Amino acid sequence: MPDLLIELFSEEIPARMQARAREDLKKLVTDGLVEAGLTYASAGAFSTPRRLTLAIEGLSAQSPTTREERKGPRTDAPEAALEGFLRSTGLSRDQLEARDEKKGQVWFATITKPGRPAAEIIAEVLEATIRNFPWPKSMRWGAGSLRWVRPLHTILCILTDEAGAQVVPLSVEGVTSGDTTRGHRFMAPDAFAVTSFDDYATKLRRARVMLDSAERQAAIWQEAQNLAFARGWEIVEDQGLLAEVAGLVEWPVPLMGQIEERFLALPPEVLQTSMKEHQKFFSARNPKTGRIEGFVTVANIEAPDHGETILKGNQRVLAARLSDAAFFWDLDLREAKAGMQDWAEGLKSVTFQSKLGSQADRISRIAALAREIAPLVGADPDQAEEAAKIAKLDLRSAMVGEFPELQGTMGRYYALEAGKAPEVADAARDHYSPLGPSDAVPSAPVSVAVALADKLDTLTGFWAIDEKPTGSKDPFALRRAALGVIRLVLGNGVRAKLATVVANYQNYIDDETGIIWEEAGEDYIGNTTQGLLSFFHDRLKVFLKDEGIRHDIIDAVLAMPGNDDLVLLVNRARALSDVLKTEDGTNLLQGLKRAANILAQAEAKDGVEYSYGADPKFAETEEERALFAALTTAEPAIKAAVNAEDFPAATSAIAALRAPIDAFFEAVQINTDNQTVRRNRLNLLSQIRQAGALIADFSKIEG
Repeated sequence: MPDLLIELFSEEIPARMQARAREDLKKLVTDGLVEAGLTYASAGAFSTPRRLTLAIEGLSAQSPTTREERKGPRTDAPEAALEGFLRSTGLSRDQLEARDEKKGQVWFATITKPGRPAAEIIAEVLEATIRNFPWPKSMRWGAGSLRWVRPLHTILCILTDEAGAQVVPLSVEGVTSGDTTRGHRFMAPDAFAVTSFDDYATKLRRARVMLDSAERQAAIWQEAQNLAFARGWEIVEDQGLLAEVAGLVEWPVPLMGQIEERFLALPPEVLQTSMKEHQKFFSARNPKTGRIEGFVTVANIEAPDHGETILKGNQRVLAARLSDAAFFWDLDLREAKAGMQDWAEGLKSVTFQSKLGSQADRISRIAALAREIAPLVGADPDQAEEAAKIAKLDLRSAMVGEFPELQGTMGRYYALEAGKAPEVADAARDHYSPLGPSDAVPSAPVSVAVALADKLDTLTGFWAIDEKPTGSKDPFALRRAALGVIRLVLGNGVRAKLATVVANYQNYIDDETGIIWEEAGEDYIGNTTQGLLSFFHDRLKVFLKDEGIRHDIIDAVLAMPGNDDLVLLVNRARALSDVLKTEDGTNLLQGLKRAANILAQAEAKDGVEYSYGADPKFAETEEERALFAALTTAEPAIKAAVNAEDFPAATSAIAALRAPIDAFFEAVQINTDNQTVRRNRLNLLSQIRQAGALIADFSKIEG
């Protein structure tokens, strides 16, 4: 079985597009080959800045011959029906077969599709792949109509078997396939022919091209660490930057430089951000001083002077960049030491959202809410309010203007320079967190209070002006804000009733800053609180999915009182999920559902509610008496556990009912002719239902 090698050689592919392009090439080609009837053993995709490569092993030499039998009209059907059948099959009348069936003779067609050589199929699939490749951005060049991420120069496409390699012939907009490629743009630019993937990879390495992006990453990281170790430094890990740099070079050559002494007083985050964003440098930290003192740049060439000239050029550019950063830092420090009043005044003219006022309006709302939330999270109300008032002032700083990703981080430095307490300064840094599912959750009380206030203000504000997420659209990142609230509440065990906090929010706002309420109207609070709570519940279901807690279990506990206390809600759901994973829990669920169904039918038929009066003296069987005894023990235990919020104990107590409930249904007929006994048994079922209702609404649980 032959092996297939494809390389699409072009001008430099943006690093951010390479990983997706590798997977797209692999999927489009392999899916097309399989759909055409070919099979293969394995496939691997690779990329460098100038090439996309796909290697397929064990490919079928040709597609199989297929035969399809198709039933047509009866032999006595109108001529038009027969002609239509012949057109659909591509056959003539004499190629049909008449067969006897119950209702008469029917025409049958046997359609044979001969197999095709692999090369013919590959050419079709690859041309379609190239013409329809899903680049995020693409371009046309010259006079052709082909769109590619950058001008496409050559197509290498060969099939290799025991007899050797053959070029798969195809041409796309004048680019004709062949068996040649090129090495490194500067160190080995000449074309060379290849005969297989192994030959291709070996010759590329000789031509200073490292084909595998994972290998390039590993080589960069290892050499960077070696260079740092030799100086007693350590590289600041950055997997995103590592992947990006590996996509910028075909032959990585890490070089280490030193930051000038005059810049070492800059905050490490400023040094890291400036070097990463502007020059794609890795930062090197001195563990003895804790400062960023060096950098690693990755060249794409082995220079005769071992990179000395490259480093000098990079040092000059870096010095210019860091000079700007130092200027911004000095400028901002003067404002911070003066109290940051100019920044606060400036935010009055910065619009947060047209219907929600300025950033200054928003800060006033957040400060008021942070003060109210503070006691719920163990924070000092004065510190929480103060932190909220300064947390966003760095938005007016020169440094954040240059590096927006440093907002919050710089706020902490400026707050400390302004003489604020460490807790207040830390809250300025932390209040944006958590930004995503992998971001750390703040735990300091003042930080938690301000972070919650920030996100709740965003959610209530946009709900007030009816700017809610729709489908996949969420331009204001409200889903992320809700998830942030959930993670803050659960991560810190915050026992806050969200509905109450939101409903009382109007009382936290001064008349002068209550813009959102003017927009929303008088009935906002009543109409929106429940909708926002439902939004939190939907986000909670997504959040708990990774824990294996099903949506129906969440629905079952949402039906209980206190469903706006997320800690209470999740503790109840986790305990219920755990018990339902056991055999006792599964069988108990069936028993509870069976009891509820029988009761519902009887109550609908009799027009009464069976909820009182079950009496052991009317029990006629040992199974009834055993169930009465079990309920007598379980009900108070469940109530006590629920009141103590010990939900594992509550679910264990109800799980103990599994055996007596099973035995009861096995031995007892509910709808007996004796009406007194029947009512007693129905009221006993009601006790079972009530015991379950202490924990969750089991009717909402599937299965």
